[in-house]
Amino acid sequence: MLYHLIDWLEGLGLNIPGSGLMHYLSFRALLAAVLSMLIAFFAGKRIISWLQRRQIGETIRDLGLEGQMQKKGTPTMGGVIIILSLLGSVLLVCRLDSIYTLLLILTTIWCGAIGFTDDYIKVFKHRKEGMSEKGKLVLQFGLGLVIALTVCLSPDIPTERLVTTIPFVKAHEFDYSWLSPFSGQLGVYTSWGLYMIMIILVILACSNGTNLTDGMDGLSAGTSAIVGVVIGVMAWLGGDALDARYLNIMYIPGSGEVAVFMAAFVGALIGFLWYNTFPAMVFMGDTGSLAIGGIIGVSAVLIRKELMLPILCGIFLVESLSVIIQRSWFKYTKRKYGEGRRVFLMAPLHHHYQKKGIPEPRIVTRFWIIGIILAIGTLALLKIR
Repeated sequence: MLYHLIDWLEGLGLNIPGSGLMHYLSFRALLAAVLSMLIAFFAGKRIISWLQRRQIGETIRDLGLEGQMQKKGTPTMGGVIIILSLLGSVLLVCRLDSIYTLLLILTTIWCGAIGFTDDYIKVFKHRKEGMSEKGKLVLQFGLGLVIALTVCLSPDIPTERLVTTIPFVKAHEFDYSWLSPFSGQLGVYTSWGLYMIMIILVILACSNGTNLTDGMDGLSAGTSAIVGVVIGVMAWLGGDALDARYLNIMYIPGSGEVAVFMAAFVGALIGFLWYNTFPAMVFMGDTGSLAIGGIIGVSAVLIRKELMLPILCGIFLVESLSVIIQRSWFKYTKRKYGEGRRVFLMAPLHHHYQKKGIPEPRIVTRFWIIGIILAIGTLALLKIR
């Protein structure tokens, strides 16, 4: 709103001192980060107090984890802090006429609503399982389909070169022909279809991977902030023609707005971490974790860096794989031997280390360190390639 307000005032011939700063991505990104951080910091205390008064606390099952039962009653649904501070900053600083901003706002609200509904069922309906897994997947699939169609068909998401002759697709650089085993026009159509499926899978994987990682104080928020910084940097580079050509990456005009959004995203997570680090005063719940994962997946898709997510989001990937391996092996051994066996002491992976007696703050810190290493490696690949 500030950007458009200043732009409107300048159109009227009014010269406001310092107003030109709003036309610089660097200034707006810094402003977005600071604003979201301050909103989360000051609003967070009030929201936590409100959650405590309403007795909206986490119900803890005794799984034999050290310090687990001490968390009983800690306010949950704290992801509302992240969402409100993020959207508050974005609405003030980002360009609201950008398709990138609009899609990321849609993602935040959509995934936040899914998570909020899940938390509401758990807390107020006293159904620990919350929404059914199928129900959540269907809603997440719906978001993925909307994003995939928009990215593939909208002329508002241009790229540098035109490499396809599909009549209704304009000014897109699409180089995923390796996805299709066919050649010619059939191969082009098949590639686009498979690419849309890949976009949906990326969004589903990121959203649920972040959700599985949210099991320790500060773990999901901290690792997501690290990922957010890297995506913001890549969006910045991809939105600048000179940097994109120098690094030989896809140039996407206007994608700098993704960098501003991610700056607000990181600021909101840092502000939330003030209350979420060990011992946590509030948990983000599915309200926050699903929204965070959705934002990460969609932002990577918008800047066409989805193939770098397995490295950048290595923490989320390993956490998800640990759950898949544990469940699959348990079912297989139960069917074969009549008794289920486990690969890990407990899944997701962070609970495996907790079962081994490693203190929670140490596990979280080490996961952050690994996340930083993966982030540096991801950025290094931009030059190495």
